[in-house]
Formats: sequence, C-alpha cells, structure tokens
Amino acid sequence: MKILIAEDEYITRLMVQVSLEKWGYRVDCVSDGNEAWEALQKPDAPQIAILDWEMPGLDGVEVCRRVKELAKETPIYVILLTGRDSRNDILHGFDMGADDYMTKPFDDNELRARVRVAERLVHIQISLAESVEELRYVLDQMGSQQGALPVCRRCHKIQGSDDAWISLEEALHDHSEPRILSMKCPECVKEHQESQKA
Repeated sequence: MKILIAEDEYITRLMVQVSLEKWGYRVDCVSDGNEAWEALQKPDAPQIAILDWEMPGLDGVEVCRRVKELAKETPIYVILLTGRDSRNDILHGFDMGADDYMTKPFDDNELRARVRVAERLVHIQISLAESVEELRYVLDQMGSQQGALPVCRRCHKIQGSDDAWISLEEALHDHSEPRILSMKCPECVKEHQESQKA
C-alpha cells in the first residue's frame, strides 16, 4: 500500500517515512500542500495521506477538503498530523473531512496502529467498490437481455411468449409472437417498388 507524507519539517517527514518503510509501506514524500494536492489528484494516487496541518502553499486542512471532493470510487484516507491539539482544532479537522488526527510529536506505536486501521478501511472500500462494479455489470447484462428473443443456434427456432419453440415463419404468419414486429427493410421496399414499376 502506498502512503503520501506531506510535511515541511524535514526531521518529522524523515521519521514518519523511515517508520512506514520499516513496516513495509511504499512512501511518497512532499514538503508542501501544493505538491500534496498535485500528487493526490493523480490516477495512481496513494490510498492513504498523512498531511501536516501547517505547511507552505495549501495547508493540510485545505488539501484534505479538496481531496474529499474528488470523485473517486475509493476515497483517500486522510490522517492530519499537527502540533495543534485543542478540541476546536480537532473538530475543525474532522469537519474538513479528515479521517483521523495525530498530534506531534507522534508516537511510533500510535502511528502504526492508526495506519493499520487506515489500511483495513481502504481494503474494505476497494472491496466494496469492486462488488458495486460487478453488480453494475450484472444489472447491465440483465437489462440488455430483457426483451431479447431467445433463438436456437442450431435450428433457428425462436422461443415464443408461451415458451413454445416455433419457426420464424410460423411466428410471422400467426402473429403468435408479440415481440416480433413484421416489416420490410429499406432494401426490400426498394426492390418491391422497382418490381412494381417493371
């Protein structure tokens, strides 16, 4: 799983990066909010973002707000990392769409626990998105088959509305199959008109 760290303090960024890589995560690092926003808009954007609240360019809260407005099948999980720890700041971060919140200096074990929760939730979202896509496909298939006329590949008989198998000629002659509309194609109409003139 890929994680983005957006943190302007080099030491903090390096500490988070080393910890995450030690636990087996792939890590992308940026040092300001504009770079973070750019990275998170890409098709292969990391599924988890750890954003510093205060950094040059866009702040972490603004990046978070924009990320949550992206139309994605599986939304990016955002953890705000900040020195702010007042109740109002925490609530404001969550109001802007943050999924989690950590204060600096961070504890390695806490970071690991929170990232594992994020990873589990991302996997659940991916699984749900795949299930929704499969369901859409099945519904599309059912919709395209609705009203379709079953035809035998071998003898070319059609299954009528009463489930009996009849030839196309019988269905046209008796008008016994309401799903068949008998008409002439433009080429046949033209041939008929030409034969009438002759």
